[in-house]
Amino acid sequence: MSDDLRDVAVVGGGPAGLVAALLARRHGASVTLIAPNTPPRDERTVAMLGASVEILQETGVWASVEAKSAPLRTMRIVDATRRLIRAPLVEFHAHEVGREAFGYNIPNAVLIAALDEAIEQAGIERVTGFASEILPSEDSVRVVTTDGAEVRAKLLGAADGRRSKARDAAGLAVRSWSYPQAALVANIAHSRPHDDVSTEFHTETGPFTIVPMPGLRSAIVCVESPAEAERLSKLDDEALAAEFERRSRSIVGKITIAGNRQVFPLSGQTARHFAARRIALIGEAAHVFPPIGAQGLNLGLRDAAAFAGVVRDHRADPGSAEAISAYDRARIGDVLSRTTAVDALNRTLLTDFLPVQALRGVGLYAIDRLPKLKRLVMRQGLTPHL
Repeated sequence: MSDDLRDVAVVGGGPAGLVAALLARRHGASVTLIAPNTPPRDERTVAMLGASVEILQETGVWASVEAKSAPLRTMRIVDATRRLIRAPLVEFHAHEVGREAFGYNIPNAVLIAALDEAIEQAGIERVTGFASEILPSEDSVRVVTTDGAEVRAKLLGAADGRRSKARDAAGLAVRSWSYPQAALVANIAHSRPHDDVSTEFHTETGPFTIVPMPGLRSAIVCVESPAEAERLSKLDDEALAAEFERRSRSIVGKITIAGNRQVFPLSGQTARHFAARRIALIGEAAHVFPPIGAQGLNLGLRDAAAFAGVVRDHRADPGSAEAISAYDRARIGDVLSRTTAVDALNRTLLTDFLPVQALRGVGLYAIDRLPKLKRLVMRQGLTPHL
């Protein structure tokens, strides 16, 4: 391992970290990626919306993942609560904002494999050990890995997850909270076409979402109380499929379970600032979301794009105080507005307070009936301008 001072190092091998490394390299920076080269162990999919597709196009991987993805041409919200005040059915159509699709749903394993290959083709140095020590100083950050390798860089991209060592090294505080919910995630096959429609049923315990995959397949995210999510996860395939069919009102016909199921407790976390001491937070090191509105990874890719933008604009020293301040300013509005919106929407589903239920219903009614407002909401969700 060379002792040379790199322009950029990125810790973390998830999509956001890989994209950050690729985009920084495209701007001419010398880049080292510090991440084990291991395929993802889960079968989850990721919905890439609007700007995220454009970011993937910039990395050069889009052509290799598009054929294995499913377009999301319509986003549907159904109030499936049994409450006194309910919201109307709302459908958002991509053609209403001049798009062929809002985005594309991609298997996580497919996306990471394509990004890993792009990292290799770009000639980005990869250190495959885990970071054990992260030591920022006045002019660089030194990373020591579990197998004894050392990397020094002017700027470190911290894409090492919600328990980020790099964030701790930067001294960046977080605000954390939990929800009385867990998400059961599974893939399904079904007898009727999904017609490229993603449907989110809002229930008293959280959303039940069907997201298209290629062919007669979809991904399910079922948010429930932790006890109920665990109970559902232990059902046999036939019983779980019947439960999903009931909850989905049979809109995709007969359902069968395809693959494994997983349960994830829901929580939220946001850093109070997003960069310090030559370390910039990316992805879940900066923010953690419940799976509502497909915001989490899309926000992470915008982190990666902003990170690369700072590298481009501060080539002499991308970790300088000026560069760090620019990254923090670039991300704070987007992250905090998304955090507030997703948290508020989730809590409106959980509350029994009638005025809050009424406010949610009126808001969705207004979006549905006022075309200009509806288009504004769709455009802001796809490509934020903050």
